Amino acid sequence: MYVICMKILYRCALSRRHQFPTDQLAVGSVQVTTAASVRDLGVYLDSNMPMRSHVTRLVFTCFGILRRIRSIRRSIPRSTLSTIISSFVMSKLDYCNVALAGLPSCDLDRLQSVINAAARLTVGGQRHDHNTPLLADLHWLCIPQRIQYKLCVLVYQCVQGSAPSYLQNAICPITSVESRRRLRSASSTDLIVPATRRTTMGDCAFAAPRAWNSLPDMIRRSPSLAVFKRSLKNHFYIQCFY
Repeated sequence: MYVICMKILYRCALSRRHQFPTDQLAVGSVQVTTAASVRDLGVYLDSNMPMRSHVTRLVFTCFGILRRIRSIRRSIPRSTLSTIISSFVMSKLDYCNVALAGLPSCDLDRLQSVINAAARLTVGGQRHDHNTPLLADLHWLCIPQRIQYKLCVLVYQCVQGSAPSYLQNAICPITSVESRRRLRSASSTDLIVPATRRTTMGDCAFAAPRAWNSLPDMIRRSPSLAVFKRSLKNHFYIQCFY
C-alpha cells in the first residue's frame, strides 16, 4: 500500500522533474548521488515512472526461476509442480501489482509471457500450444485482470472499514456528496472518480475507483470478503475466457 502511495506522489511530481537537481546532493556530511531508478519494498521506481525497470527485473527473475523448476519437473507430480510455481513465480507477479495499473499493453504483455510459460510448464505443453485453454484449465487470470482483482479487493476492504484509515479517506462514495444524494445514482455503490486531464497520470492515480465502478452491483454488495473474492474471481474468469 505504501508503494501505491509513493507511485501516485511520483506521478504528481513529473511536471516539476526539470527542477530537480541532477548532480550530487549534500545531506549533512553525506553526498547523495541521484539515480535513474530506486528500489522501495521490492518495487523498482523509475525517475519518470514508466515502471519498465521493475517489469524488466521481474520478468528476468521469474524466467530464471522457471528454468530452475524445469530441471526438476519430471521428478515431481503435477500438483506439487503447480504449488511450486504458484509460490515462487505467481506470487512475485502478484506482489504490489496494483502499482502496474495503467501501464501500456506492451509492458503487460511481457509479464503475461511469464504466466504463459508457467502454464505450459505446469501442464507439460509445448511452445506452439495455444495459451488460452491452458490458462482456463488452471484457472489463472491474465495480467490485466489480476491487477483489477487486487484493486477491487483493496477498495472492498476500504468500503467495509477493514483497510488502513489513510486508504479509507481516499475513497469517496457518491452517497457522501451532498449535491448528489437526491440523484438516482445515490442509491448505487459507485465511487467518485475525479476528472483528470491526462490519462497517463491522472487516470492511473484513480484506477481503483474506476475498477470498482466497472463491477456489477451484485458483486460490490457481497456480504463478506470471502464471498466477494469468489464472485470477483468468477467475474474476471468469464471476462478472460468467454
